[in-house]
Amino acid sequence: MPRIALVTCRPQPDVSVDRDLPVLAGALEGAGAEVRVVAWDQGGVEWEGFDLALIRSTWDYSWRAEEFLAWAEDCGKATRLVNPADVVRWNVDKRYLGELAAAGVPTVPTRYVAPGEAFDPPGDCEFVVKPTSGAGARFAARYTADEHDTAVRQVRRMHAEGFTAMVQPYMRGIDVRGERALQFFGGRLLHASRKGAVLAPGTPYDERKVAHPGLEVWEPTAAELALAERALGAVPGGAERLTYARVDLVDGEDGEPRLMELELVEPNLFLSLHTGSVATVVEAVAAVLGGTPGS
Repeated sequence: MPRIALVTCRPQPDVSVDRDLPVLAGALEGAGAEVRVVAWDQGGVEWEGFDLALIRSTWDYSWRAEEFLAWAEDCGKATRLVNPADVVRWNVDKRYLGELAAAGVPTVPTRYVAPGEAFDPPGDCEFVVKPTSGAGARFAARYTADEHDTAVRQVRRMHAEGFTAMVQPYMRGIDVRGERALQFFGGRLLHASRKGAVLAPGTPYDERKVAHPGLEVWEPTAAELALAERALGAVPGGAERLTYARVDLVDGEDGEPRLMELELVEPNLFLSLHTGSVATVVEAVAAVLGGTPGS
């Protein structure tokens, strides 16, 4: 009987509850695996005792990124970690968007402002400021051209806490067609979802946001699937190394999809919305283990 760790984080006031965890744990146990839900920073865990450590909801990692990356390296040496530690390291810093854009992947235009660098806000468009390492829209805000002083204060606060800021034009298409999330698991499309805009005008950057407003089932277009596959193919080492991935897309000014984020660390799978996908996830985990969970 294989032992599987579903890796999460400890309950915290500012961290969402992963409603998928008990569903996934029960399905894997029903298929014959021994499952334990473990916080990544829980003391005394013997990771080598697991056949697989599946990162699921480590949603506090961005607050302690280096500590989390050190854990991923150690865990990956003790057992099979998915996604692999080097993929996690590459993906925790959203400067990967620059690499993907350089590789020809259509992305949301992004510039970066590291601590110590001056920040000159855009003067010709509505824009978004957020950290290169973040989750759940933490430290993210949307600004108009006359809110530059507030945006500068945000970047100063982020720099003081060691964060690099990323600045993007606000993609107005999100107000019309929302943001689409294409989930891949085991090398194939699992399902897709759509949600509304997260960043409302005037919402302070340090106020907690609803991460997935108006979440609904979505049928991806051919253009969205093509862009998702192109983005995954540009990941260092190739898409075949990824057990799971979520590709977040929005529309550009021309109506064509653009990559907003590529989530390879701890994407919410939205299994409560896509209940029929649970069996597919179990099958994919079994394939990673080299057979059925109970074999």
